[in-house]
Amino acid sequence: MFVGSSAAISHTGKVRSNNQDSGYAGSNLFVVADGMGGHAGGDVASSVAVSALQELDRTYGSPEEAEAILRDTIASTAGDLIQLVARRPELAGLGTTVSAIAMVDDYAVIAHIGDSRIYLWRDDALTQITTDHTFVQRLVDSGRITPEEARFHPRRSVLMRVLGDMDPDPEIDTFIMPTRPGDRWLLCSDGLSGVVDEAHIQKALKLGLPPGRTADILLKYALDGGAPDNVTIVMVDVGGHHPLVSGTATIVGSASNPQGIAVPAARAILPTGWLHPNRQAANEPTHFEPEPEYLEELIEEDRRRARRRRVVWIAMLVLLAAAVAAGFSAFYNWTQTRYYVGADDDSVVIYQGIQQSLGPIQLSSPHEDTGILLADLPQVFRSNVENTISARSLSDAQAIVDRLRAMTPEGRADGPAAPDGEQQPDPEPTTPDGGEGS
Repeated sequence: MFVGSSAAISHTGKVRSNNQDSGYAGSNLFVVADGMGGHAGGDVASSVAVSALQELDRTYGSPEEAEAILRDTIASTAGDLIQLVARRPELAGLGTTVSAIAMVDDYAVIAHIGDSRIYLWRDDALTQITTDHTFVQRLVDSGRITPEEARFHPRRSVLMRVLGDMDPDPEIDTFIMPTRPGDRWLLCSDGLSGVVDEAHIQKALKLGLPPGRTADILLKYALDGGAPDNVTIVMVDVGGHHPLVSGTATIVGSASNPQGIAVPAARAILPTGWLHPNRQAANEPTHFEPEPEYLEELIEEDRRRARRRRVVWIAMLVLLAAAVAAGFSAFYNWTQTRYYVGADDDSVVIYQGIQQSLGPIQLSSPHEDTGILLADLPQVFRSNVENTISARSLSDAQAIVDRLRAMTPEGRADGPAAPDGEQQPDPEPTTPDGGEGS
């Protein structure tokens, strides 16, 4: 007998008009089923699957016995769905994913088809146990795209395997894994795994809270992420860390409705259902089993899309580079209309450009060496030149140089002689642009 605790919750989400998921948490059996195929079809498919599987919530002589019964029951449910559609043709195209765990002694017996997932949280590490039976997972497996790209791929909802009315002999993944006290198993529909990344799932699991509270946190993450699909979570703890299961099964989602399998007659004879039996509601994902030719067509479409993306990105980069080059060219041309007076080693020089630089790119160059030695200038004016003096134009810069030249011994010698042969006193210090010195 399994010893542990569990919880199951299901939410319609923020976009769907009804809940097509079903979940089950019993004494030894735990199931998530994500229905598809329109408002009634999805409800019915997941309800039929869970109703069939809950009969298996019992003890088994061996894990191998449980594995064979799980596999056969899920496969036979496809026949039940086919017979149901034969009686109600308006449900044609319905289907459901199924991810189930049967606990047998120290083993978890797993059965899986579709894109719902089973995770194992052990030793603070999260591992995805099941493999998605999706088109994008095949692209990931073949190396065409990365797992991160798969999360946002436009074909991420296309199922390669599903339990429905199209295949009377579906291929079910089954295997047996050892489990131990302290393990936490998470079963969920893609309403959780498609919205909440593994980093946030781990964040919730690390808290070590009871299954019900942990499931509530994960549901909140999905709702905060927009919850575009139904969200169903079944959490199973192995061992007695939290209050043990009571033995009363918890059924959530469409399977919890006693009328979940019944189809209202008013919806059963809509003309569009006969003309387009596989047609889905506008907000339904595209879940179906594509033909091999269609798969090749999708792969080729992905290649074309990738080529278009590369062309667009290259064109955008070229345009961006051209815009940056044009902007820099215009800015550089403007800097060359500016001048300033500065020092070059030991002389005064007129520079064309501005004093600043862009990294290693200098925005000025020497325009004219005036021949004025810094040593011939008074200290205050020498400091002004070394710190550079901005000019509005070339003629303004030359005027500044003329005033500086007048302050050199040569400039004073060329000035007017003092009357009666007396020596003329030095003028009061002024700045090079004509203002009084400090």
